[in-house]
Amino acid sequence: MSEPERDGWAYCHADRVRFGDLDAMRHVNNVAFLTFFEDARIAYVRTLLGDDPIQRGDFGFIFAECRINYRSPAFFGEEIRTYVRPGEVARSSLRIEFEMRAAGDERVLAEGYGVLVGYDYAAGRSRPLPEELKQTLAVAGARPAEPAGG
Repeated sequence: MSEPERDGWAYCHADRVRFGDLDAMRHVNNVAFLTFFEDARIAYVRTLLGDDPIQRGDFGFIFAECRINYRSPAFFGEEIRTYVRPGEVARSSLRIEFEMRAAGDERVLAEGYGVLVGYDYAAGRSRPLPEELKQTLAVAGARPAEPAGG
């Protein structure tokens, strides 16, 4: 899904808070935010790579890092819109940034990023991102990673 659009964001994925997403305090459990981000991230990567966003031949991605800043609770039945975009692209990794908002009042629920590392499943090690993918990400707004140390 690409609607509703939001300036600066390449993609939007909508989901609804399920009863199983709640904790004892009756709001979305912190770990469920990771699942909402995962669903949005995989859907977005599918728009970039096609049917199998995880692995194509020997090349694929592994999820290496995640940062989530929790801003506001979400509650049962609310629609969550997760906006995603490519962030920094390095030799063998890419950062996917996200912002989650409640559809009803647009309050920010969480924001952060995840890092995907290109991976050679046959060799069992990281692998540089294909140039074609880097070009696709650049068109979508990705930026080159800052050099290490400065």
